[in-house]
Amino acid sequence: MSDLLVTISVWTLPLLLAITLHEAAHAWTAWKLGDNTAKSMGRVSFNPLVHVDPFGTVILPLLLLITQTGFMFGYAKPVPVNFSRLNNPRRDMVWVAIAGPATNMLLLLTAALLINVLSFVPEFAVEWVGQNLVNMILINAILAVFNMLPIPPLDGGRVAVGILPDILARPLARLEQYGMLIIIMMLFVIPMAGRYIGLDLSVFQYIILPPVEVILEFANKIAIAA
Repeated sequence: MSDLLVTISVWTLPLLLAITLHEAAHAWTAWKLGDNTAKSMGRVSFNPLVHVDPFGTVILPLLLLITQTGFMFGYAKPVPVNFSRLNNPRRDMVWVAIAGPATNMLLLLTAALLINVLSFVPEFAVEWVGQNLVNMILINAILAVFNMLPIPPLDGGRVAVGILPDILARPLARLEQYGMLIIIMMLFVIPMAGRYIGLDLSVFQYIILPPVEVILEFANKIAIAA
């Protein structure tokens, strides 16, 4: 039981920061580009509590951790954005979308740099702090890559809708109402079906993991170089 509590403790803070500051970045960027919807709801805040979704931020990650699925996933309350209020709706939609993954990359780089000052941490806390930083790097790498998949309502889908010509952007935008179903199918249903018939159909392993590994290698070089 104590081992489980330690495991939960070194994943909680990195995951909470990664997914809530991701949403805060969306809110702040939308506000600066003309839409105050999130601002009026108190979502332009670096206080994680205003972004927490009880299921997506707490229950789901905890279940995945306890069941040791090998895949950590979670989400905060989506930030409401009225794209029609943005100064330049189509262009600014792209900036609002990119703000989330960009924040994850910033958190990742910060954690990589902080690894180099572990010698200043009291000896009894070095291992715990170090594991938090390692998990911070891993979680933010996964979230940055995952959120840039070109599937609305993920950030990558919003970017694609914003930059593609109308003939491609409009059909892609219409997929948003089915987006979460598509994501659940990709991450959970298809891999489970693959295992049932003896095939490895892991979207995580073949689509998400390769760019994550590149980012982790880069973070490792940053840590060593610093």
